Amino acid sequence: MEEWPKSIFEMLESVACMVDEFFLEVTEVVENIAEDVQNTVGVEIDQYLQDMFAPIAEIYAELEILVGETEQTFTSYPVEPTPEQHPACMGCCHYHGQVYGGNLFVCAMHPYGWDTESCPDWESF
Repeated sequence: MEEWPKSIFEMLESVACMVDEFFLEVTEVVENIAEDVQNTVGVEIDQYLQDMFAPIAEIYAELEILVGETEQTFTSYPVEPTPEQHPACMGCCHYHGQVYGGNLFVCAMHPYGWDTESCPDWESF
C-alpha cells in the first residue's frame, strides 16, 4: 500500500515538469512572434511615419529659407538727412531715417518726409 502515495507524488512531479515545459515553450513562441511583429510591422510603421513626415519636413525647411530671406529684406539701416534729401529733417528729434524693405521711413508724423525746407513738427534734440 505504500507504493500508491509514492506514484501519486511522482505523477504530480511529472505533471509539474510538463506544465513548466509547456509554459517555457509558450513563452518562447510568444517572444518569437513579438520579434517577428516588431521586425515586420515596426519597419512598416517606421516607413509610414517617414513617408508621412518627410513632406512636412521639406515644407518646414522651405519656410525657414523663406523666413530667412524675408528677414533679410526687412533689415533696417540708417539714412541721415542731407541738404539735398530731407533738409527739413536735419537736427530734428523726430527723425527716424531707417530703411525697411527698401522704403525709407522718415518719421511718424511724415513717413515720406516733408517737401519744403521747414517742417511744422520740427523739434531739436
